[in-house]
Amino acid sequence: MTKTSERTGTTADAPTTTMAKALNTALRDALADDPLVRVFGEDVGALGGVFRITDGLQAEFGRHRCFDTPLAEAGIVGSALGMAMSGLRPVVELQFDAFAYPAFEQIVSHVAKLRNRTRGALSAPLVIRIPFAGGVGAVEHHCDSTEAYYVHTPGLKVLTPATPDDAYSLLRDAIDDPDPVVFLEPKKLYFSGAPVDLPVRTEPIGSARMRRDGADVSLVAYGPSVPVALEAAEAAAALGVECEVIDLRSLVPFDDATVTASVRRTGRCVVVQEAPGFAGVGAEIAARVQERCFHSLAAPVLRVAGFDIPYPPPDYEHLHLPGVDRVLDAVARLQWDDQPDTRWLTDDSLSHDQRSGAR
Repeated sequence: MTKTSERTGTTADAPTTTMAKALNTALRDALADDPLVRVFGEDVGALGGVFRITDGLQAEFGRHRCFDTPLAEAGIVGSALGMAMSGLRPVVELQFDAFAYPAFEQIVSHVAKLRNRTRGALSAPLVIRIPFAGGVGAVEHHCDSTEAYYVHTPGLKVLTPATPDDAYSLLRDAIDDPDPVVFLEPKKLYFSGAPVDLPVRTEPIGSARMRRDGADVSLVAYGPSVPVALEAAEAAAALGVECEVIDLRSLVPFDDATVTASVRRTGRCVVVQEAPGFAGVGAEIAARVQERCFHSLAAPVLRVAGFDIPYPPPDYEHLHLPGVDRVLDAVARLQWDDQPDTRWLTDDSLSHDQRSGAR
């Protein structure tokens, strides 16, 4: 049974709201509530952004509150940092995930380090919105999963909603936050809808949410992988395996308590992410679970991730992205008979007894 937050204020007869609409409303409400908020970036003004997240904001609040910039990401983020140091609250949109790379030096060397560099004399209350991940049939440079770069950088908070209510609430919290926030928006979920009464506030930054109760396996996911985990959980239930689904929402700060409590109950854990597996967020989650839940684990923590390749052409992205079948395969490999899984070992790596048993 799916568990819903008591803080959402969502009712069964609430109107269906898309994530795009929730984000647009969050920006509109922030602009209305705080005269210090500024929204700017590439094509966010008259066009309303590539994904129309800023639609109508310039017409309502004027060109001095919502405006277009040159196609220069380093300049966008550098200008936002200067505004934040001067007391404003800028919210910038970097049009696609890989378009943020030219601004990476500004984000890592200056935005993330300002509070530490000035011993707390200055902060950087700014939000960097980035449409990220795949599933929309776009080409490389438009579908990267870049979260690992940001979570590895001390001084940044990193958020990624998977539902419209969290999209609204987390963006409002990010704009109010005194420190810089990288806000990763799963582009394939922009037009997914759910019953939501806006405005809404859900759990704060740093809190994960349980999306589905289960006693057998903990599926830990975030952003675009949450619907995949939920679909896999439904399929697993039909096979007699109950999966608990945890939506991280906040990658930094990370909610160790919710994740470890779940894994200690179930004894098994699969982490799902779109990004390539090597040195990704999933690896950090697996390490944290192993460190905190070792004596509760009945099987190794497994990861389901994108392949370690550059993002493929649109015709092949369905092969690259983790799907329900790959999640179910990982669940099936969780040593349900309490015996070591030797299918991935070569003959040279097996002990004499294991080789004898294999025969």
